[in-house]
Amino acid sequence: MRVFKSKHFSRYARKEGLENFALACAIREIEEGLVDAVLGGGLVKKRVAREGSGKSSGYRTIIAFSSGQRSLFLYGFAKSDRDNIGVDELRELRKLSQLFLGLKDDEITSALEIDRIEEIPYHD
Repeated sequence: MRVFKSKHFSRYARKEGLENFALACAIREIEEGLVDAVLGGGLVKKRVAREGSGKSSGYRTIIAFSSGQRSLFLYGFAKSDRDNIGVDELRELRKLSQLFLGLKDDEITSALEIDRIEEIPYHD
């Protein structure tokens, strides 16, 4: 399993202090079947705890996920900032998910080289 963050999500995670370790733990939980919501189109919603706090007051992440293959953190928001994402946002995120999950390995390499995505350490 390879785990990535979109450029947009990387900025958000940095601003919020979301560590790569917490994101890797979220992916591990998803692989174990602990998903908050399946949103269709390869998207899942997963809560990630805020440091020093629990998941319920933490962050919501939207992830393009293909079991045993790759995942990409696309979007994040704090529950205190908003309840959920809108229908139009969900539609666009599904398109991005399908695009990412359909990439070939050389296209992933190119996206990494031009800093469109960032790979985070993950060990199965």
